[in-house]
Amino acid sequence: MRRLESDRLVLASHNAGKLREISALVAPYGVRALPASEFGLPEPAETEESFAGNARIKAHFAARSTGLPALSDDSGIVVEALGGAPGVHTADWAETPQGRDFMQAMEKVWKMLESRAVPEPRRAHFVCTLCLAWPDGHDELFEGRVEGRLVWPVRGDRGFGFDPMFLPDGERETFGEMAPERKHAMSHRARAFAGLVAGCLA
Repeated sequence: MRRLESDRLVLASHNAGKLREISALVAPYGVRALPASEFGLPEPAETEESFAGNARIKAHFAARSTGLPALSDDSGIVVEALGGAPGVHTADWAETPQGRDFMQAMEKVWKMLESRAVPEPRRAHFVCTLCLAWPDGHDELFEGRVEGRLVWPVRGDRGFGFDPMFLPDGERETFGEMAPERKHAMSHRARAFAGLVAGCLA
């Protein structure tokens, strides 16, 4: 496994929430995460049907375009009773002509569960795949997941995406209610990041 020798990496994302989380995670290792927007990079088309495939597309595009190592995150929520949807299309479900509306996306998921009379607990899990890519084409992949169930009405205004409707197993607070440091300690992204640290940063 290749170690990251650079003190800078490009975060291949335009998501402000992910930038905040990942910047906080890499900072203790003396690494600064630079947003893709700082380099004027467009978002490449995510054409794969797996988290790993889409993470690779984003990381390699950013690494080739900037000449710096790049870290991408492809993540989403997988709802068991919906056959794994929205999965890799999690962000797509929030798209509107005015931008992303995750409240609308959460309502869509809940209405689908209601229409199918899915019994409680309505199981789901978050998946995060991190890809660290170098300009020479090498990459390393790390996956994390956290199991839980969906709740309604949504709870909390912290986090982002589907966080307010996701209650992790064994917890009383949704990801949308948790203090950021508590969520960061147990999230799917934190678990994937633990693999990245062990393999490439520590």
